[in-house]
Amino acid sequence: MKATALALAIGAAGGALAFAASFPAPWLTGPALFVTLASLAGLRLAIPNGLRNAIFTIIGMTIGAGVTPDMVATAAQWPVSILIVLVAMVVIMALGALLLERGFGYDRGTALLGAAPGHLSFVLSLSSTVKADLPAISIIQSTRVLVLTLAVPFVASAITDRPMQDALPDGVAMTAPVLVGTALAAIAAALLFQRLRVPAAFLLGGMFASSVGHLTEAGPGLVPFWLSIPAFVTMGTLIGTRFSGVSLALIRKAAGAALAFTALAGTVAVLAGLVAMALLDVPLVQALVAYAPGGLEAMAAMALLLGVNPAFVAAHHVARLLFLTVLIPLAMQRVVRPAPGDAGE
Repeated sequence: MKATALALAIGAAGGALAFAASFPAPWLTGPALFVTLASLAGLRLAIPNGLRNAIFTIIGMTIGAGVTPDMVATAAQWPVSILIVLVAMVVIMALGALLLERGFGYDRGTALLGAAPGHLSFVLSLSSTVKADLPAISIIQSTRVLVLTLAVPFVASAITDRPMQDALPDGVAMTAPVLVGTALAAIAAALLFQRLRVPAAFLLGGMFASSVGHLTEAGPGLVPFWLSIPAFVTMGTLIGTRFSGVSLALIRKAAGAALAFTALAGTVAVLAGLVAMALLDVPLVQALVAYAPGGLEAMAAMALLLGVNPAFVAAHHVARLLFLTVLIPLAMQRVVRPAPGDAGE
């Protein structure tokens, strides 16, 4: 409880300072940066699973409240765009594994899992079943999520040459009955998605319930700021807590590989975004957020904070994770032998 309270206090302070300093997407980037620094300084910080699921649901409801019929009308572009992002994921994983193995000396299993462009929890669970350097994989993957969370808003702001602090939609807040009803529907959808093993079940449950409510006009209104802003702050805090308990010596050992791989992944994502912009007339900022191999929840929240189509972004990241669920085990099966004791399991 103390670790959670301290983490949230640092995250709130980071968000307030980032807002005062005119950071883009300050309620996400500020907490992520400050809590990461506090974690690396040796503080034990944590966000419990129950709170994590609650804030994912709230953020999903906030995203869904911004989905409009015009956004959904662009869905005809999505299959081709999703194909582009899937090709980009294969390129990132292939080049990333080569970089980590030949450039930084990691064994093939560690290199492949470290180069997976997403699905952090899935990758870490696979790491325990093969001969791989689990701490290095954890640092490389956590660094990818953190750096992209911090970098994407600044790159997007530079591309559009306009501030992106106030992109949350304006409008009338949900009434109390609509808010409670949407939340209950979101939780029900999340539990169903969880049972079906859909990635980011609580985020997508919130988004689904809220989107349906708005598109059918059964549940109008926005999630109030007093609920959505703390949810974004907690999301940023959660990203920072991934470095809690990690020693600086371990960070230094894997930092070069982590940053090099993240730079490679980001470059491929930008190039894929340029292809989508040329072929499909997708705005570059929208493609960048949709194609960046960051955390699904973080990138979906980023879409809302940066004022781009959140349905488009969420669809691409869900497709990315589902694709990686198949791609990663196939790649591992071809080149990595199980750890002793795992044969036949």
